[in-house]
Amino acid sequence: MATTNSPGADNKALTPIAHVDRVFSWHDHAALWFSLGVGLLVMQIGAYLVPAVGSRDAAIAIVLGSVVGSGLLAWTAKLGCDSGLTSAGLMHTTYGSLFARLPVLLNIAQLIGWTTFELVIMRDGTAAIGKQSFGLALDGPGGIFATTLLWGAVLTLLLAGSMTKLVRKIISRFGLPLVIASLLWLTWQFGGQLKTQGFEAFWARPGDGSMGMLSAMDLVIAMPVSWLPLVADYARHGRSGRSAMSGTWLGYAVANIWCYALGVMVISVAAPDANLVSALLLAQGGLIALSLILIDEIDNAYGDVYSGSVSAHSIKPSWTIRQWGIGLAVLCTGLALVLPMHSLEPFLLLLSSVFVPLYGVILGRLGVGKPSFAPPQRKIDITAALLWLAGVVFFHALAKWAPQWGSALPTLALTFTLAWLTRPQRT
Repeated sequence: MATTNSPGADNKALTPIAHVDRVFSWHDHAALWFSLGVGLLVMQIGAYLVPAVGSRDAAIAIVLGSVVGSGLLAWTAKLGCDSGLTSAGLMHTTYGSLFARLPVLLNIAQLIGWTTFELVIMRDGTAAIGKQSFGLALDGPGGIFATTLLWGAVLTLLLAGSMTKLVRKIISRFGLPLVIASLLWLTWQFGGQLKTQGFEAFWARPGDGSMGMLSAMDLVIAMPVSWLPLVADYARHGRSGRSAMSGTWLGYAVANIWCYALGVMVISVAAPDANLVSALLLAQGGLIALSLILIDEIDNAYGDVYSGSVSAHSIKPSWTIRQWGIGLAVLCTGLALVLPMHSLEPFLLLLSSVFVPLYGVILGRLGVGKPSFAPPQRKIDITAALLWLAGVVFFHALAKWAPQWGSALPTLALTFTLAWLTRPQRT
């Protein structure tokens, strides 16, 4: 594929990957996206659902939102695998070689933000484990500095290695069984506490009315949607579009449902003044389970930085993907030391408002029939660009004037339909 920055194959982010490098099987896709779907951050978002909505509505929102959101991930994964293109490559094909730089830059910015979030989550979790189990005070300036640098150094070292080897040899073979065991143990522990306190009363508990079920679905969909600009960067290494689609869908949907539900369960049985991490630590065997989940959190940060480095390489290919990855890891470590990173819900919904319509247009143009993945002929596809920007406005208009209907699904349906109806006829 031709590039806008450098001729030939120098720009690996805008060049379809060679078949010899397509090494991911169905199991690799499923293991990767299950692992990326597990995290303390996801559980914390699950905890936000109660008591805003009732337990029954929360369960419905979690299942439906996870299935729909993961389906979008899977659909995009198939596009990435079929075309061999990265997320940046799909944006270039849809929006034109010049305009695509805008969503690519927004993606880099959001990935820096997510990575910084992950480092803060890992740092705070480490401090909680140190205090609860060993009496160490790691929440002071010195402790914050040391634990942030520790996780930042681990992240940087991982980015110096091979992404495909990390997925196939570490995540698939060793990380996945340990994470599943941790989730099973925590589910057993908190499910037992919920049963003791009265499952029937929990299930019938109403919400306080501050969030409707469709709004709750928006919050659930926000997590898989945040991965939309990353999924093709991994799926293009797959051997078949069908296995990339089914492995991604199943792996992420199961993890998202499980972690959201566990967050609801934990916060429902915890003491009123307890936070999620403290409640997990107080469970029997919680230290080991939390530690394993905390270690697994590093692959979320890795996934963000790796994809961010691919996107950055698409703009400045003179730096390799590995060099960009190490540089972004160092930057995020520095940001985690100085930025307040706990205003989470508005950040998630803001990301949805940008990337739901962005990928509604991409899927409408490339996700149906037999699309052409040829290099863009125009620097700006005016129609695609206007549809995306109109979708962002529509998302926020719904959130303000019709929040009871949710924003993500109507915006996705509108942008997809209009993009499909206006797709250029290729010869």
